[in-house]
Amino acid sequence: MHSNDRIPKDAQAPVETLYEGRWLSLRKRGRWEYAERNNPAGAVIILAVTPDDKVLFVEQYRVAILKHTIEMPAGLIGDEAGHYGESALIAAQRELEEETGYRCARVEFVHEGPSSSGMSTEMIAFVRAWDLVKVGPGGGDESENIVVHEVPRREAGAWLFARAAQGYSIDPKLFAGLWFIEHGRPEA
Repeated sequence: MHSNDRIPKDAQAPVETLYEGRWLSLRKRGRWEYAERNNPAGAVIILAVTPDDKVLFVEQYRVAILKHTIEMPAGLIGDEAGHYGESALIAAQRELEEETGYRCARVEFVHEGPSSSGMSTEMIAFVRAWDLVKVGPGGGDESENIVVHEVPRREAGAWLFARAAQGYSIDPKLFAGLWFIEHGRPEA
């Protein structure tokens, strides 16, 4: 553990709310401004591989960066009515089916960490989905326009770089996700 003498004075400053929206709030503590998710449960990224060894990716337009992105299936935990208090594992199952049309027999927690520790309080959990079965078309809910890509696992990294060369925004967390798919969670 790190010693307390290395914690900056800004960390003890009171929190000031600069703006509060439906999903995000902008806070200030000392000289630091940061975004805070209004749903404290965070987000989940689903590591999903089909029975024929294809990694599931989703493509959608992201207004914040004004680009089409390639991502792994993902979503907010407990962000909808009736889902408050849900776990990352339950959210992963829900989001996987909603976005990709695949249902999984089981899920496994892999890792959790900050999405952008210098800018946001959001925590992201990586969850591995196992034993996938296609049950629907996917594509997201009525507010989303998601395209599902099934990419052979051995070609996934090259495929992502090719999409980047075509102008897609590629979330760097995808490469961590591919590493988790290949290596799993280390045993303690």
